[in-house]
Amino acid sequence: MTATPSNLEGQDDASILREIQTALQGLKFGSVEITLHNGQVVQIERKEKFRPQPPGNKSA
Repeated sequence: MTATPSNLEGQDDASILREIQTALQGLKFGSVEITLHNGQVVQIERKEKFRPQPPGNKSA
C-alpha cells in the first residue's frame, strides 16, 4: 500500500493520521515509511513481510 501525493494533497492532520493507522492495521512484520517534503507528508508506504513456518512447526 502506498499513499501518493495526489491522494494526500490538501488533507488535514486527522486524515493523514487515519492513513497511517490504516497502513499499520494487521501488520505483524514489516514497516511503514512516511516521507515528508517541506514539512508536509507526501507519501506513506507500507512494506509487509511474510515469514512462513518451517514444516512440522505449528504456530498457536
